[in-house]
Amino acid sequence: MKKQIILGAGGAIGIVLAKELISNKENVKLVSRSGHSMPQAESAKADLTRFDEVKNAVEENSIVYLTVGLKYNVKVWQANWMNIMRNTVEACKAKNSKLIFFDNIYALGKVNGKMTEYSPVNPCSEKGEVRAKLIEYLQSEMKNKSLDIIIARSADFYGPYAPTSSIPNILVIDRLMKGKKPQWFVNADVKHSFTYSEDCGKALYLLARDEKAYNQVWHLPTASPAITGKQFIELAAMKLGVPSKIMVMPKWMIKLGGLYESTIKELYEMLYQSEFDYEFDSTKFENHFSFIPIPYEAGIARTIDYYKNKSSYK
Repeated sequence: MKKQIILGAGGAIGIVLAKELISNKENVKLVSRSGHSMPQAESAKADLTRFDEVKNAVEENSIVYLTVGLKYNVKVWQANWMNIMRNTVEACKAKNSKLIFFDNIYALGKVNGKMTEYSPVNPCSEKGEVRAKLIEYLQSEMKNKSLDIIIARSADFYGPYAPTSSIPNILVIDRLMKGKKPQWFVNADVKHSFTYSEDCGKALYLLARDEKAYNQVWHLPTASPAITGKQFIELAAMKLGVPSKIMVMPKWMIKLGGLYESTIKELYEMLYQSEFDYEFDSTKFENHFSFIPIPYEAGIARTIDYYKNKSSYK
């Protein structure tokens, strides 16, 4: 049985992936700086910026998932992301292992129409430029056939296990559950796709098991049509039985907030994703695997259940 190794195992996607692998009785190894652990899985500590530690964490003939999430700071990304990717690729080569990279859509920049696997890499932000370099590097490795790689791309995600890494979780569900008015960035009436976190875990496992899926880009299953911020908030409020009043934060307010809060400052360059339609297409994956993404109403309801009953999700 191939060892399933998750690099960056303590984050939202690492957790849902680990649960999916464990539920399918896979041999799982969780690798993180903190030593994050779960029942029925091996755990190891590693600093992914150090090649020797990554190489020691990766085992012969394994499947390696890179799901790490760095601090949301462009300087941290510029300093560390390519180093982490090179360390991971070289470790996989040394151990004859396959690599699956959990990616986002920053490298695509502003896309007119639906984002597909064939949309050109065309970043319009500094963070997007960092991600574009990672994709260019991985595609070069694919072309050289140096190892088998999958780039698995997700839209902005929401769902269980992401209380601090999902914008809709933070701005909408968490605030509603605390009796606060939900917030949205710039425009609550444009379309915006969101990928459900637990669907990511299921999809990554399906990709890993399919030999034909390697050396391609895949968009992870995401409900369609895209939903507006207003609709997302209304569905969450309806589930909770509370009013759905919205506080929309204009760009000037976010820019002002960035003077006092570093995370808000980092979000400012990404606001083009909230100004215009953001439609993510996962038809390729859905057709290949006969997979139906969870609808928004059901996904939002399950996320709220997670917040209410976190102990049942351990």
